[in-house]
Parts: sequence; structure tokens; C-alpha cells
Amino acid sequence: MKYRKLVVLLISILLVSVLSGYCVPYNDCTSKFDITARRLARKKQPEKKTIEWNTEWTYASFSEIHDDSVVLYYSKAQDRKDIVVCVNAGHGTPGGNSVKTQCHPDGSLKVTGGSTAKGSKYAAAVSSGMTFLDGTPESEVNLSLALILKEKLLEDGYDVLMIRETDNCQIDNVARTVYANENADCHIAIHYDSSSNDKGFFYISVPNVDSYRSMEPVVSHWQEHMDFGEAILSGVIEEDVKIYGDGDMAIDLTQTSYSTVPSVDVEVGDQASDISEAAQEKVAEGIAEGIDQYFQAS
Repeated sequence: MKYRKLVVLLISILLVSVLSGYCVPYNDCTSKFDITARRLARKKQPEKKTIEWNTEWTYASFSEIHDDSVVLYYSKAQDRKDIVVCVNAGHGTPGGNSVKTQCHPDGSLKVTGGSTAKGSKYAAAVSSGMTFLDGTPESEVNLSLALILKEKLLEDGYDVLMIRETDNCQIDNVARTVYANENADCHIAIHYDSSSNDKGFFYISVPNVDSYRSMEPVVSHWQEHMDFGEAILSGVIEEDVKIYGDGDMAIDLTQTSYSTVPSVDVEVGDQASDISEAAQEKVAEGIAEGIDQYFQAS
């Protein structure tokens, strides 16, 4: 009987403590409950989600290769940002060089050169990329950096949409852009340039050509692309990464021509660049810092 009364008394004290906002074991009961709720919410959040191609998406009809799905990874960081970054490791589509896609959605011709000549209406769906001086395919190095960046972004609280995580990704450049448009808040494509003089990091800016900048969706988004590229460049500079010239080069890209979210192609270096893990960690840290800068300012 005495034990029963003691149990009832203890339960009553506990109830009064909770209702009055005070817990005996803790000085701040509310914060402890909030922390528990957040932990439970993170446990319920799935680690990742597979996203399949949707032919109804805007510009989807311009894609020729879209057999593979992409994966959206959810951050488990305590300070989750609810921002999705699309990380696109360039190249890595065997056979993509023999398939053609339209350079611009309105059918106009390319206004600059690049991997595809100025004046072209069609470009390789996905080019094969170059080979580093040590014989390593660019696609492998792009993917290595993309995976490092993915982990940094997840740790920083960003969700990450990974376009590819293998050496055989059957998704062309148009489809990669459309996947980003429909499922992410920004899009960064990772490449290395085909030169061989260790030229340094730069991003591909939007050509200052009236006909190009007046074409949809470029006219509605080109300033976002430029701001995003400048923010990433700023982050990379903070990490003391070698920069090429002023840090940008204007090229008419399929990616930019179809993008409806802030989108940029970064050229991390070239055939002669240091591609060690330490070098890529440094670049990834700079890119992550630049993404932070962009979203803090917007």
C-alpha cells in the first residue's frame, strides 16, 4: 500500500513538473523535448529517393538518352537547409558521343564555339571527355570530385541530387538539366578542360549575345547563372585554388540553354592539373563554400 502511494505521488510530481515547464533532471525541459523531436524526425526521414524520368517535364522531349534514374540524398545534419543541390559529374555516358541533341530549345544556332562549333544546331548528347596526362579518363575524375562534394554538402545540411554515381550513366546533357530543373534548387556540373598547361579553375559564364540572352529559358535565368558562378568562384578563391584568368569563360552550353534553376558548369583544371584526393578535397570545400554564399545572399 505504501509503495502504491509512493508511485502515485511520484507520477503526480512528474505531471506537475511537465505542465509547469520544469523537469527535475533538466534545467530546460522544452529544449530537451525539441531535441528529441528533431532526432525522431531525422530518423523518419528517408536516406535517399530514386527519381525516374518523366516525359511530361518541360523540355523533356528534347532529350534522346534518359534510360537511367537519379538519386536524391537527404541530409541528416541537425541544421538541415531544405535546399537541394544537383551535382552532375560530367561525361560518363558510353555511346553518348554518337547521339545528337538540339543545342537550343528554340532551334537557333550556337553563338559561340566550345566542344561544339559555333553555328551548330545539334551537339553530342554527351561527349566522351578528355584524358589526363597520366591516362585517367576525365569522367572518372569528375565522378571522384562529385562524390567528395556530395558528402560535404550533406554534412552542411544540403540535400543532394546525384545525376550519376557510376561510369555508365545513360542520361544525356539535356536530361541531366531537366532532372535538375524539376528536382533541385541549383545545378552544378563538374568538368576539367581539355588544355594541358594546368590553367586552373574557371566557370562557364553566359555569353553576352543579345539573341542568346533573349531566348527562353535563358532570358529568365541568365543572371541567376552568373550570380551562382561568381559565388562558387569566390568560395574556391577562399580555398586558395589556382584560378584561370578572371575565373570565367563565356560559352554557349546545352546546360545553360535549358536550365530553369541557377546553373553553372565549372572547369576545375585541365589535363595537367593535380587530381589527387587532397587537391579535390580543397576544390570541393571551395565549391561548398560558394554554394553557401549564394544561398545566404539570395
